[in-house]
Amino acid sequence: MKIITGNANPKLAQQIAEHCFASLVPAKVTTFADGETSVEFLENIRGEDVFIVQSTSTPVNDSLMELLVMIDAARRSSTRRITAVIPYFGYARQDRKSASRTPITAKLVANLLVTAGADRILTMDLHAGQIQGFFDIPVDDLTSRVVFAKDIKRSIGIIDDPDVEQAGTVFVSPDAGGVVRARKFADMFNGDIAIVDKRRPEAGKSEVMNLIGDVTNKHAILVDDIVDSGGTLCNAAKAIMDSGALSVRAYITHGVLSGEACQRVEKSVLDELVVTDSIIDRCPKNCKKTRQVSVAPLLGEAIRRVSNEESVSSLFV
Repeated sequence: MKIITGNANPKLAQQIAEHCFASLVPAKVTTFADGETSVEFLENIRGEDVFIVQSTSTPVNDSLMELLVMIDAARRSSTRRITAVIPYFGYARQDRKSASRTPITAKLVANLLVTAGADRILTMDLHAGQIQGFFDIPVDDLTSRVVFAKDIKRSIGIIDDPDVEQAGTVFVSPDAGGVVRARKFADMFNGDIAIVDKRRPEAGKSEVMNLIGDVTNKHAILVDDIVDSGGTLCNAAKAIMDSGALSVRAYITHGVLSGEACQRVEKSVLDELVVTDSIIDRCPKNCKKTRQVSVAPLLGEAIRRVSNEESVSSLFV
């Protein structure tokens, strides 16, 4: 087994390697003077089972190009198998035609990865599960739910006993598309769910947040896969508190947190925003409400099982 990383999140890659009792392959992943990506591996990887760890996060196009060039370099180095480990799969929100004459960029990225030479994809909490079908190679889509569940129990003191009713906690989906995710969290704790329904009453009017479900005198936990600008998240949190919740926290897998998202979270009614380290932490030090939990053990265990030809299904059930 050989683990390689690009520049998107070397800290996470190092932690994954440590979990696998391995060291990162020394590599030069740089750019030429004109901006072209340059890759050179400084260790023999012929015949090896190679795992290339690279989130396609900001700067998205640079990270994606690095990944493609690293895959090509590994293929031309006569490796036995190449697994692209993509903790955060960029372009996943472009998984369908949103209007006439628009691309399905997630499918394009899938084609590029396969053409470059990837034999397998290992990712986490894809924005849309059907993206797995864009590939003609095996795709393992892990979930951060187990990692978050441990943190929730430690932070809030929830008991995951099916015989104990968790009346004080409700898991909230910020939109209708995330109901299944919220239900799976609620099932782990024998809790309730609620849904934030956002809509514009008419053109030019601001969004109105309607809450479906009871959050009165309960601790609300918002769960989602991506937080970007944070606007919808903060508005949903306000709607929850206005409906009588005792507190509101958010557990979201991928913290894109673009622009002034961190500052927006700081000023919101959210008690806390917890994200994974699938994307490198870009929040200023003075942002006290945002913190990361590591998914390195989860990804490291998945890599170990793939390398040993063991089942990984228990990691994403």
